[in-house]
Amino acid sequence: MAGPPLSAQAMKLLAKDLRDLQEKPCEGIRVIVNEQDVADVQAELEGPYGTPYAGGLFRMRLALPSDFPASPPKGWFITKIWHPNVSKSGEICVNVLKKDWQPDLGLRHVLLVIRCLLIEPFPESALNEDAGKALLEDYAEYCKYARLMTELHAQPPKRPMPLATASGANASGEGGSGDGQGPGSPAVKKPKAAAAKLPAQGMAKKKSLKRL
Repeated sequence: MAGPPLSAQAMKLLAKDLRDLQEKPCEGIRVIVNEQDVADVQAELEGPYGTPYAGGLFRMRLALPSDFPASPPKGWFITKIWHPNVSKSGEICVNVLKKDWQPDLGLRHVLLVIRCLLIEPFPESALNEDAGKALLEDYAEYCKYARLMTELHAQPPKRPMPLATASGANASGEGGSGDGQGPGSPAVKKPKAAAAKLPAQGMAKKKSLKRL
């Protein structure tokens, strides 16, 4: 769904931010441009090492208002995550998207702050009260459930194995005998030199007997 139209100045600023993020990406963050609506900025965040979100890949989006950058974007997690500062519907609560917003901060700063939120949550301003309470009262239990949710909902897609090439190990491995035949080539029987000599040797013996 397309968001409200941005001003020409905002579009220019947004294009600069997106180009900068693609040329110099942040660690653990990959920005995905929505070509149908550039004001709908999406990104994939890698779960930081040493947190219950490690190993997960979290998709999120920033929706820019029509008066951006005067007003801050709104942020949501698309991937389900159990976190004190993320509501059950995915809404993100962080000060940089509210009272701490400044028009010159830029998208890079916003994305970095959100990823840092996975490292250091703020249970005092929790949108998910259950997660905030668990973090304050039983950190081990909080980590256990957050890790379980990460394993269930945020596993990165498995990449297919690369196809074998003619220069790969299989080219001269099974099915290949180093004679230029690939593993899928039909087997060709080679004539045996010793067997070809036998008829000639028999004829020579017959001629010698006639002479006797």
